[in-house]
Amino acid sequence: MKNHLRTLSRLLPKGTLRFDPATLQANSSDAWVASALPTAVAFPRCTAEVSKILAFTYRHRIPVTSRGAGRGYVGGCVPVRAGLVLSLVKMNRILQISPADGLAVVQPGVITAKLASTATRRKLFYPPDPASLKESTLGGNIATNAGGPRCLKYGVTRNYVLGLEVVLTDGTTVRLGGRTHKNRTGFDLIGLFTGSEGMLGIVTEATLRLIPLPSTRSSLRAEFSSIAKAAAGVQKILGSGLLPCALEIADSFTLAAARKVIPNTPNCNSILIVEFDGQLASVKNDLASAAKVLRSSSSKIITAHGNVACEKIWEIRRGFSYALRDTGLVKLNEDVTVPRGKVVDLFRLTAHLQKEHGVPISSFGHAGDGNIHVNLMAPVGTKPDDRRMHRILDELFLGVLAMGGVISGEHGIGLAKKPWWKVATTPSLRHLHTQIKRTLDPRHLLNPGKYL
Repeated sequence: MKNHLRTLSRLLPKGTLRFDPATLQANSSDAWVASALPTAVAFPRCTAEVSKILAFTYRHRIPVTSRGAGRGYVGGCVPVRAGLVLSLVKMNRILQISPADGLAVVQPGVITAKLASTATRRKLFYPPDPASLKESTLGGNIATNAGGPRCLKYGVTRNYVLGLEVVLTDGTTVRLGGRTHKNRTGFDLIGLFTGSEGMLGIVTEATLRLIPLPSTRSSLRAEFSSIAKAAAGVQKILGSGLLPCALEIADSFTLAAARKVIPNTPNCNSILIVEFDGQLASVKNDLASAAKVLRSSSSKIITAHGNVACEKIWEIRRGFSYALRDTGLVKLNEDVTVPRGKVVDLFRLTAHLQKEHGVPISSFGHAGDGNIHVNLMAPVGTKPDDRRMHRILDELFLGVLAMGGVISGEHGIGLAKKPWWKVATTPSLRHLHTQIKRTLDPRHLLNPGKYL
């Protein structure tokens, strides 16, 4: 395999393929605990180079694992069968912002926050906002159908993909969709590739929908004496007819970790963060209504108006993952999703697991759509096949499925959740996935070794 890749290196611009140990190591893992060294790493700069690479690897049956910024939590870009890692970080240009058409054309290596800030300067808005938006790439967001706090009002990445340029496993390049905001020509292949975790093709360009930038935003942070009261507050907000753009929750362990490293983290058991955006009068009215709804059950409510003040509230939320890392424990980040009415039950389940197994559990996330990040805080040195963690995750996932939930809301399946793929799906659904995979990747070369 290595000799074939040396040959490929001579067919590409100098420096496109690298074999040095430091580069191999840097591209062997993501934010999960697994890693595997590739044989080589490619850094293409255009679609033509990606096409040439895949045509070559297809002929020589070389496994290819695509990669963005490596911020995923499920081992999705770990090259478990070695071969070639196809890094798209150098394809990082915003090719066009079109206010008239309400869209952006981007390469997959563009950092999510860069598109968001560029659009904002044009008074346009790209809503998907994963917590890693300052580090994650749009290609990675598309591969996992990433979400974020604003999903409640605005939807996930898939809702903003108008068109894709995709290179298939044999090097063929296809264009899906386009610049129109409606398109019913053929099957929804954009939806098929969005969230496919790099197993069906390589996205080399995306046309993304932009919407008008809301003129203002307002936020509140409500503090509670128990997670049950905070979770009940979610139902109070949504039951009152309000639709926040974000509705986030955090438990006591998460806040305790945050207090050690994030200034002004409140000293309480749990919090809700509620945000509204839109026109000034309606936003202030909605925030006042939300505060009124929560006042009877909350111990303290802080409100903020405008970007600067709101960002001070969100600094705490955006810092949770980093605060948990600073505990020195290994954060096994699960993104389970339950029907919204089952959020209280989910927190009861995590409390039971924590007490039964003696492992700290941090839970926070997108309460408005039932997508909660349940983080097992495992001892240092925990490996992917740790039996104790596997038992806890087994109970967690089975409990979530019994609630009518799913084992992943936005991170994907990858390697981390591969053991539960069969539990979470029916035989007929797995067969359909396999048929699609065989049609688009008959030699099983794209991101092999994952859940298919």
